[in-house]
Amino acid sequence: MNGLHLTADLYDCQQPSLLTDEAALQQLCLSQVELAGLKAVSACWHQFPASEAGPGGITGVVLLAESHLALHTWPERSGVTLDVYVCNFGADNSNKAESLLAALLAAFEPRQQQLGRLQRGDATTDHAI
Repeated sequence: MNGLHLTADLYDCQQPSLLTDEAALQQLCLSQVELAGLKAVSACWHQFPASEAGPGGITGVVLLAESHLALHTWPERSGVTLDVYVCNFGADNSNKAESLLAALLAAFEPRQQQLGRLQRGDATTDHAI
């Protein structure tokens, strides 16, 4: 169960089309997953309808052989929340997760960001029940 869980809250993103264009966002995520050396095994995307607040955002998940990439766009706030989790069973995928997150940060070009990092699980302890 050990792995690295990275989160990012992005504010004032300078690439507004990525917040509302499902096809472009999907292509970005899948290509960056591959470039990071991770393996996508499935994906699911949902575009929310526009409202009086503005265009609808997008929620997407890319299931990875190593775990997942999840994101939610908030075009009315020029924001994005990102979640990159990789397990390190059999190999340390931490650098790949860091690379994926860095590429997505560069693509969205946020003026402000809040990053989180959580080491998941404990590989040194037997947790048998």
